[in-house]
Amino acid sequence: MMQTMRVLLIDDERLARAELRRLLATHPYVDIVGEAANAADGMQQIASLKPDLVFLDVQMPGGSGFDMLAALDAAPQVIFTTAFDRYALQAFEVNAFDYLQKPIQPARMAAALQRCAAQRFTDVLPAATPAAMPQKLFIKDGERCWFVALDDIRMFESEGNYTRAYFDMHQPLMLRSLSQLEERLDPQRFFRASRRHIVNLGFVERVVSNDAGGLDLTLRDGAEIEVSRRRAAQFRSLTNF
Repeated sequence: MMQTMRVLLIDDERLARAELRRLLATHPYVDIVGEAANAADGMQQIASLKPDLVFLDVQMPGGSGFDMLAALDAAPQVIFTTAFDRYALQAFEVNAFDYLQKPIQPARMAAALQRCAAQRFTDVLPAATPAAMPQKLFIKDGERCWFVALDDIRMFESEGNYTRAYFDMHQPLMLRSLSQLEERLDPQRFFRASRRHIVNLGFVERVVSNDAGGLDLTLRDGAEIEVSRRRAAQFRSLTNF
């Protein structure tokens, strides 16, 4: 019997909940166990239904989605759904699983569901294709913000509990660890080259074997990253080098 993922919809707009139902109907492993139109009702249903995943609107009468999460002792996985992109940083700060901007694209919905399901059970879904993975990353460093395409980010570099992203001429610092970020990246596109680095394979320009049995990668911008012998085997399996 196919395993299912129990899903709760919380949105004050009836049409928005109906649209979520329509999008989710194409995923047979999803079991919609209930709906709520406000934060108070949503909290009650989370307590009684114990869903695996909640699709949660941000702006609702009687309290926002963030207010609701703050009032819960323990929360299931949450995917925020909103018409605005300005809440993306706050969503990541409360460890939301994903952030879908309305109108929600079927491919983005599918990617979010696939990653969430992968954490709960295996062998239910085929592997997500790179085209279905999240395509943009929200980054805030000081007063500056970017919504950058992942394809444009050539490298992530760990700096303690922070991670520096390299794209175009920018190198902003993100308040997230490299390991936290790695969980949200497509492993077919982004390779954990070392304890400190994740590189975009599309930006690797040169690969050379080194004396230690590992590899030295050179990116298009000239950055050089050393890959250990253990990680080199994984790199070869991904790239046929």
